[in-house]
Amino acid sequence: MGTLALLDALWEMPAEKRIFGAVLLFSWTVYLWETFLAQRQRRIYKTTTHVPPELGQIMDSETFEKSRLYQLDKSTFSFWSGLYSEIEGTLILLFGGIPYLWRLSGRFCSYAGFGPEYEITQSLVFLLLATLFSALTGLPWSLYNTFVIEEKHGFNQQTLGFFMKDAIKKFVVTQCILLPVSSLLLYIIKIGGDYFFIYAWLFTLAVSLVLVTIYADYIAPLFDKFTPLPEGKLKEEIEVMAKSIDFPLTKVYVVEGSKRSSHSNAYFYGFFKNKRIVLFDTLLEEYSVLNKDIQEDSSMEPRKEDEGNSEEIKAKVKNKKQGCKNEEVLAVLGHELGHWKLGHTVKNIIISQMNSFLCFFLFAVLIGRKELFAAFGFYDSQPTLIGLLIIFQFIFSPYNEVLSFCLTVLSRRFEFQADAFAKKLGKAQDLYSALIKLNKDNLGFPVSDWLFSMWHYSHPPLLERLQALKSTKQH
Repeated sequence: MGTLALLDALWEMPAEKRIFGAVLLFSWTVYLWETFLAQRQRRIYKTTTHVPPELGQIMDSETFEKSRLYQLDKSTFSFWSGLYSEIEGTLILLFGGIPYLWRLSGRFCSYAGFGPEYEITQSLVFLLLATLFSALTGLPWSLYNTFVIEEKHGFNQQTLGFFMKDAIKKFVVTQCILLPVSSLLLYIIKIGGDYFFIYAWLFTLAVSLVLVTIYADYIAPLFDKFTPLPEGKLKEEIEVMAKSIDFPLTKVYVVEGSKRSSHSNAYFYGFFKNKRIVLFDTLLEEYSVLNKDIQEDSSMEPRKEDEGNSEEIKAKVKNKKQGCKNEEVLAVLGHELGHWKLGHTVKNIIISQMNSFLCFFLFAVLIGRKELFAAFGFYDSQPTLIGLLIIFQFIFSPYNEVLSFCLTVLSRRFEFQADAFAKKLGKAQDLYSALIKLNKDNLGFPVSDWLFSMWHYSHPPLLERLQALKSTKQH
């Protein structure tokens, strides 16, 4: 009854009030739904204190407990950061934060001699101030996550100085891309006429393809060191596997991810006949800095005065991350190359661009509705950038939630298919052991609530993937 009364009250309000109320109501509905799911998963973390029988051969009790405590800490952090984010967003809307920032941007422009007719210039100042505000309010949360949670559980490898330098560099690089691209997009919308949405879509398509092409060669090296994988057995086997499936491999890189975190990863990039593979050093047992530290500790002759620390050294060696052997790395790459061979990358690009075109088309339909601007405090002007923000972020939010869930379901399907492709390459046993190692190295918790995993997991739960591989592994 209360909900119906609220909806009736909303419907009797003016159009702009209805829009504003609906946006706030949907935002809090999504937040409460996400919180409900998170609490279901948190209950799993709290109550599952022993390794389930079906995982007995996969995970030892010590690693299970470590992963449980790690995920509990992440869950607590996620709750408080999510609550802060929702309250912050609500207060910004209620107290007119968006129109205030727009007016402030206009004042800065007027100080520099730019009047209201320079809307694109004012839009760029607005973007700069908005992203600066977001970076500053998010900084304490990022610091806590890195230097408390990740540090506590052995993942953080950064110093405070490195972290701050990295954050400033990310902000500067983001602005160097965001501001020129945004100015061109706004200009295209302004001069594009009735079919501006087609030109805007084509422009964003071109930008996304360029960024994907140059990211690993020109942007990522600004933050991490990329070195060619040295000649040797692993590189030869990667090249042989790539050739066997007609993957046009040109280079294989190792990225020094260990200076930032001990989490591991691998990916490929590039278009047409120019594909490159990137391996994190934390993925490779032979190249991991952590494993080199272990070797140094274990190879040191214990002095008499250090005998009391021998057990501590042994424990350190035992508990360090392992990385994967060459055969397991090849199996992981077999899975990744499966995404390419099965067309998953192209399918994702097509889905993304179809969605982008639809959104720009609907934006063209809605941009003339003055009540949308009035709902968020813009009564006398309808800036294009504000229209993009209102329509893409707020009006499309129900559609975006549905789309996100559908893409999550599709992603899980793609992951199973890529695992099956690795099977066909004869990598089932190595992928089986690699998944277990990666789960252990990253302290993934192998037990999940069905509803939480269905809504959130872009990858199938570990046990489901292992069961799908098991029959082939046994053969």
